[in-house]
Amino acid sequence: MPWLETSSVEQRERFIADERRGLYTRTELCARYGISRKTGYKLVHRVEAEGAAGLGDRSRAPHSCPHRTPSEIEELVLTVKQAHPSWGARKLLSWLARRHPRRTLPARSTVADLLARSGWVKPRRTRRRWKHPGRPAGEPKAANDLWTADFKGQFRTRDGVWCYPLTIADQASRYLLRCQALPNVRTEGAQPVFERLFREVGLPRAMRTDNGAPFASTGIHGLCAMSVWWIQLGIAPERIEPSHPEQNGVHERMHRTLKAETTRPPASTSRGQQRVFDRFRHEYNDERPHEALGDETPASRWRPSRRPYPERIAKPDYPGHFLVRLVSNAGNFRWHARQIFVSQALAQQWIGLEETDDGVWSMYFYDVLLARLDERTFKLSA
Repeated sequence: MPWLETSSVEQRERFIADERRGLYTRTELCARYGISRKTGYKLVHRVEAEGAAGLGDRSRAPHSCPHRTPSEIEELVLTVKQAHPSWGARKLLSWLARRHPRRTLPARSTVADLLARSGWVKPRRTRRRWKHPGRPAGEPKAANDLWTADFKGQFRTRDGVWCYPLTIADQASRYLLRCQALPNVRTEGAQPVFERLFREVGLPRAMRTDNGAPFASTGIHGLCAMSVWWIQLGIAPERIEPSHPEQNGVHERMHRTLKAETTRPPASTSRGQQRVFDRFRHEYNDERPHEALGDETPASRWRPSRRPYPERIAKPDYPGHFLVRLVSNAGNFRWHARQIFVSQALAQQWIGLEETDDGVWSMYFYDVLLARLDERTFKLSA
């Protein structure tokens, strides 16, 4: 036999009905219904005053709020906000404090809540933070197994122009492949430097960088235009963990020497600074003994790569049991009549999906595992 379910209102109605029959004293009746005598008397008085409507559920909200912001202060805040729509709670309070020094103004959080309740604050979409792929792989055993790249801290040349030195080095031989003065850290300026280098000396097996632009993004697997290009060339992107520059310690140590010998003082112009960098690179690679190499020079340990830069980038070749999808210009791909966002860095690229568990698919770009897709929730996870 199933349990009989009753609402609190029905229980109150039964209590009043039993109370009117007079079969029990009020103390006994309250005990049978599991309520206090005070509650029982209150129900009886509510029915006498309001009838059956008095047995309904009532709000538990307090009738008054002694610390509530006065309505005239709220109106004053909203009036100033209307005159200055771009101002936030902090600026509004600072402005009001100067012009109304005798008024007691609410806290910043109270003003922020007032603005939100009044429709002045538009909720922002929460940015998803993707999990970092983890620590870099082990140390290289031979030249061109691993290159490292970074931007040395920016500085101004004596003509006032900013200089951002892009440095690329071979980890095993300590060979400084490039030190290029650039006006910013954008992909448009950095990628041609890498392409010229790849055409001259070939490709490395992997490239290690930090998590900043233009080497990584905050999206899935840290993908950006640069890392997607490296993956297409067969170069494995490696990223050090955030706040762990020691994972790229060899490169950071080279930066310290570079800074001491090329930027104190800086050159007069960017072109002059590039000449200083070129002289430093020649000395660093061909003349300066390196203690980690047994006092040999980096040039004696480094050789060009045997992997040439391809004239055409090969398309990904996924196994036959993979499902292949094309990523749109908006960064989405179609899955069971749904559009799933992956990354705009993969626009017009083919990705492969392999079912590795019941309803769970591993998503690949070339041979790089990007994420896993749960087809029940249509959500990606690292």
